[in-house]
Amino acid sequence: MKVYFGFTVAGDRSSLGIARRLVELLESMGHEVLTRHLVSDDAARMDRAISPQAVFTRDMDWLRECEIFIAEVSGSSFGLGYEAGYVLGSSDKKAVLFYRREAENRISLLITGNTHPNCQLVPYSEPSEIEAQLRSTMGA
Repeated sequence: MKVYFGFTVAGDRSSLGIARRLVELLESMGHEVLTRHLVSDDAARMDRAISPQAVFTRDMDWLRECEIFIAEVSGSSFGLGYEAGYVLGSSDKKAVLFYRREAENRISLLITGNTHPNCQLVPYSEPSEIEAQLRSTMGA
């Protein structure tokens, strides 16, 4: 599957290790992660190397192209909320939103309270919980 993996560039990136693990796991399962660059140490520099309009156009194209939206939203940002809302509001695609249980009180209630039928919220405490859920979601 083509996966749009959402992860903050401008927000709290303290979950970067988990986000990288998710991307690696998706790729090891044979999926194409369109947004792999988001888990690079220099993601912000890479995005700032092009115009904001180019980032918008590129990301909207990827959101239309993807078959599923998966995100680590513990460091929730405006961009992640926009992406999740766009996918859920404009398509029948599934959105899977992972977040650290300890971060729940800092995440937008529009994310943690999401009841859209195509949105799956996955709070976790341990990385093993993420891997099991991801394998289940992606049918592996």
